[in-house]
Amino acid sequence: MNESTRRSWLIHAIGAAAMVASPAISSAQTKYPGKTIRVIVPYAPGGGTDVIGRTLLQNMAIQLGQPIIIDNRPGAGTVIGTDAVARAEPDGYTLLINTNAIAVNDSLVKKLPYNTLQDLVPVGRICSGPNVIVVRADSPFKNLSDIIRASKAKPGSLSYASSGNGTAVHLAAELLKVTAKINILHIPYRGAGPAYTDLLGGQVDMLFGTAGGVSKFVQSGRMRAIAVTSTSRSPAYPGVPAVSETLPGYAANVWYGMFAPKGTPPEILNALNSAMRIAVNVPSYSADLERDGLTAAVNSPSEMVTFMRSEVERWQKVVTEAGITLD
Repeated sequence: MNESTRRSWLIHAIGAAAMVASPAISSAQTKYPGKTIRVIVPYAPGGGTDVIGRTLLQNMAIQLGQPIIIDNRPGAGTVIGTDAVARAEPDGYTLLINTNAIAVNDSLVKKLPYNTLQDLVPVGRICSGPNVIVVRADSPFKNLSDIIRASKAKPGSLSYASSGNGTAVHLAAELLKVTAKINILHIPYRGAGPAYTDLLGGQVDMLFGTAGGVSKFVQSGRMRAIAVTSTSRSPAYPGVPAVSETLPGYAANVWYGMFAPKGTPPEILNALNSAMRIAVNVPSYSADLERDGLTAAVNSPSEMVTFMRSEVERWQKVVTEAGITLD
């Protein structure tokens, strides 16, 4: 048996063993999945969602016994990619991985082409963690107070990059602006990758990014983390304060979830959820999450329905009270 054949045999053997261990997957496997599954990521390649999704989906593919491919569809603050899934056939072969931008957009975008709570059904939440405010390594800004002082001295003179209008990081930044009563220019990009490039190139002063997306730049010393948006400090960013230490009460975490078109059969949702639970607990993957400041937080499809309703209501209140609008 050559190396290629042995590797292929091993993957199928591991997948078969996992399915025996998981009755939910085993029962659904009689019909689903029978072909390649496509997962739409509504961000450009290279961002936190893309990075987190690739390894997760590789692990899920082993459990389900079929290939899973990523289809990046950036634009319109994740609306383009999300809409593509909302319009897809509810057969389990077109799925979505998105952040809490999907809940934010429900109130932030006036005319969504889909109904967030009706046209999509959750497979489950994947993980959660903080956003991170970063600057270039040579930036004069050493902490959040430096940024606030500079912005108040010259309102509108500073700029921040985000992965797009309506994304979780965009709203986290706008919430900061309102809370601190400062004016910083928003420069939205079509995905995190181009935003990282322009921050490093000096086109913008700072960037709001996901913990997973910016970690490699912080670890390599090319970016410096100023603050995390969680209510407390993150073990993945030792020594980096939480925004709430400067602005009490501020909190804007990010979570990642998987969704399917409405009408997707419950047995398919359960099979995917079962595969996801196994996939996030693969030691190498859970270690990657922890390193990036994230925590596995898989819930059931029904629990995710309740969670989504609460998230939509929470961000609607923030958007309304803060008067946040798209640039």
